[in-house]
Amino acid sequence: MLVDTHTHLQWPSFSSDRAEVIERARMRDVKAIVNVGYDLAACRQAIEIAKQHEGVFAAVGIHPHNANSFTESTARTLGDLAREGKVVAIGEIGLDFYRNLSSRDRQMKAFERQLALAEDLSLSVVVHQRDAEQETLKILRGFSGKKVLIHCWSGSLDMALQYVQLGYTISLAGPVTFPSARRLREVAKAIPAGSLVLETDCPWLAPQSHRGQRNEPAFLVSIADAVAELKGVDTQTIADITTENAKRFFSI
Repeated sequence: MLVDTHTHLQWPSFSSDRAEVIERARMRDVKAIVNVGYDLAACRQAIEIAKQHEGVFAAVGIHPHNANSFTESTARTLGDLAREGKVVAIGEIGLDFYRNLSSRDRQMKAFERQLALAEDLSLSVVVHQRDAEQETLKILRGFSGKKVLIHCWSGSLDMALQYVQLGYTISLAGPVTFPSARRLREVAKAIPAGSLVLETDCPWLAPQSHRGQRNEPAFLVSIADAVAELKGVDTQTIADITTENAKRFFSI
């Protein structure tokens, strides 16, 4: 069994064949999927999709790209959505200083407010971080919860190890399969398997064996194969460990 810890099945590219995509994942032994929101509409869609499909769960949150529109009313609505059945986390939330589609100040305020919401509801958090390593770490150090997942890791080994020391979880996605991703592959080798989970981040970042295609949860097997090879173990071992990590993290 595998768990895809980060998908966006509400994205328009899945509108015509979502059920078939989920069934293909099941056929490849991807038996649990966490579908992640990024604005209020996407959060509502994530919940509806989770309700419609066995083994699909939802996370609700406002992505840093959308932080300029985050208000206290948004936080209240998120709180209501987070109490819905099959919601297992607040996310994806965080900081993105690479694209800066929202102001840095608004990103940080939205991040802190959503962490507070997760604390209030005792929910795990799924964090997006890009070009904001130190700022993200500083804010997370003020978060009392320990269930923090840094999704689609692309940073340094040193920073990954700092997160591991805090008890956080690191998620690896399709780029770990890219031959050119030497730094990321070194991270995959070095991080203890007990701190790892796997994701597709579909429809983006298809693994090397499916480059140029729409990514989907069934392709998670290729990511598990790559991580297993890097760690010198068989794929079943990585599947077992990362599945137990994901089930524990999301309480599923």
